[in-house]
Amino acid sequence: MSAHPNEGLRADLDVTVEQFRLQAAFAAEPGETVAVLGPNGAGKSTTVRSLTGLDPLTAGRIELGGRVLDDPAAKTFVLPHERSIGTAFQDALLFPHLDVRDNVGFALERSQRGSAVDALLERVGLGGFGSRSVDGLSGGEARRVAIARALAGDPDLVILDEPFAGLDVGARAGLRKLILERRADSDAPWLLITHDPTEARILADRVVVLEAGQVTQVGTPSEVQAQPESRYVADLVGVNLFEGVAQGGRVTVGSTGVELTIVDRALTGEVRLTARPESVALHAGQPGGSPRNAWEARVAAVHRLGDLVRVHVDSPLPLVADVTPGAVTELDIAPGKAVWVAIKATSFDVF
Repeated sequence: MSAHPNEGLRADLDVTVEQFRLQAAFAAEPGETVAVLGPNGAGKSTTVRSLTGLDPLTAGRIELGGRVLDDPAAKTFVLPHERSIGTAFQDALLFPHLDVRDNVGFALERSQRGSAVDALLERVGLGGFGSRSVDGLSGGEARRVAIARALAGDPDLVILDEPFAGLDVGARAGLRKLILERRADSDAPWLLITHDPTEARILADRVVVLEAGQVTQVGTPSEVQAQPESRYVADLVGVNLFEGVAQGGRVTVGSTGVELTIVDRALTGEVRLTARPESVALHAGQPGGSPRNAWEARVAAVHRLGDLVRVHVDSPLPLVADVTPGAVTELDIAPGKAVWVAIKATSFDVF
């Protein structure tokens, strides 16, 4: 554990960079890993640059470990190198005049460098790279050096910005293990900046979703997956999301005019329905049997996902279904083909 107390991160970010404005407030407690998820252009990189001091706030406040780092109203601003933040930037940002070993040990006293840095390089798969120039590193090697540098020392906050981008499966697995081990021995808050919900589920205690410079959802990975609050989040976690008005056991979805049957006949008013892709059945013709929600649609795209195939269908209700390769062959599923979609009323989660 760190030798110094850590009161966590309190960030109220309001910063304008060129034509883009980020307004995002969130916290990360000591020892907690918070994943910041969002599409390209959501403000993830601006978040990192604000926290590290590269983009000063226009308004708001950043407090780390009980220390104010940036508060324009109070004219307080702590320089980047004085913030005690270990950061692995998305584009590495290594020091070109230092070799690999000195890059990793930059935040350490010179007397602390040496074997500790070399051991860390071994852990990120770069044993023997210590004396190399960073100019000769591949993109993946540079990223691993940046991660090692972020994990060296005892920072008050660790930020990993898209740490696994461009790395192969083996390298990702090794780095995940290292990050989990280091986090277990740290009382600092950690931020994982990513667009990958799988990494968030594996590594994060809590998720903050950014869209267009705003926080649109906060929760545990399981909460966000179970109850997505925007179309982006639903698409991200692979959940079908429908919004509509419920009455008498039927939900009219948006302006589509489509009515879906649900189990709860007493529910009224605005609701969200979610359905897992594996609960969506596809048929060549109109299905019979137990009561179902069924309608004809057209296949928009087909993608292989391991042992399953994800089928995207379009209007009247765009959604995804996970089916077996055998079903794809049997139903002759392909882009442009007509299929019947069926979802049992019991398959909906209603919020």
